[in-house]
Amino acid sequence: MVKKIFSGVQPSGNLHLGNYLGAIKNFVELNNEEKNRCIFCVVDLHAITVSQDPKQLKNNIRETVATFIASGIDPKKSIIFNQSKVSAHSEAAWILSCTARLGWLNRMTQFKEKAGKDKEKASIGLYSYPVLMAADILLYDSTHVPVGNDQKQHLELCRDIAQKFNNDFKVDDFFKIPEPLIKKEFSRIMSLKDGLKKMSKSEISDLSRINLTDDKDTIANKIKKAKTDALPLPSTIEELEKRPEAKNLIGIYSSLSGLTLENSLNEFSGKNFSNFKENLSQLLIEKIIPISLRIKELLNDHNYLDSILTDGYKKADKIASEKVKKIHEIIGF
Repeated sequence: MVKKIFSGVQPSGNLHLGNYLGAIKNFVELNNEEKNRCIFCVVDLHAITVSQDPKQLKNNIRETVATFIASGIDPKKSIIFNQSKVSAHSEAAWILSCTARLGWLNRMTQFKEKAGKDKEKASIGLYSYPVLMAADILLYDSTHVPVGNDQKQHLELCRDIAQKFNNDFKVDDFFKIPEPLIKKEFSRIMSLKDGLKKMSKSEISDLSRINLTDDKDTIANKIKKAKTDALPLPSTIEELEKRPEAKNLIGIYSSLSGLTLENSLNEFSGKNFSNFKENLSQLLIEKIIPISLRIKELLNDHNYLDSILTDGYKKADKIASEKVKKIHEIIGF
């Protein structure tokens, strides 16, 4: 069976290890599977749900594309484009917002988390962007969407919207009902300073994250200073679950090495953190530095990055505009 896979990354700039292990590394693996047909979107429309510097946003879009390619995504095998270039996304989002129900959006926990206590001052875009996300996915007849646990609720909303549209207009299977692709192994990367907080570029301390553009010395220093506890590394998953910082570092090692958590624990059980951190630093440098160097190289070639986006836009626009044309016919425009 051919899987049609859609996924997007916000051009937030300064992508870090959490972005790589939580999403981009998986994209590369999906891209390399022969039967998959992958579309990777730089979701710049989603990015403007919060305030952006226009010049920086343009740079961040290119940096995201550079990161895709540096990580191993082949633009000849997959479509890579930025969302704002394909007007069908915005139009479909409006049409689908007339299908989506207010109660469905009120249940979205991510809005509550992102808006915080002062949600009255949050943008309408931040509230309604799950409908745009649904449009992104449904325009390409996507069969599968790689998601983390924090996005699973949004994909469920997408499925609800697709089913309601199909039922309302009696067009069985017009919108495909996409399935989630959730990695079974560890993929949620937490802060190096707090094992209970997700790794994020918004955290004040740069020591909390490994940036994909960090050099060898910076990576080694950040791992050396990463928060741990006083005990040796545990021998079982049950013990690991009670120790968030240890779980995070072992999870990073497992994700980079391709080992299961159990196998990683077998390798380091009973050892102290200083020994483990040396091994983790070496592995990070081995895996991340080639990506870092390639990103920096690609960012010096704007014409090449822009040509990838232009080529991807043409391919994506052809698919998405044809879908919107059919939507017009169905709803009576």
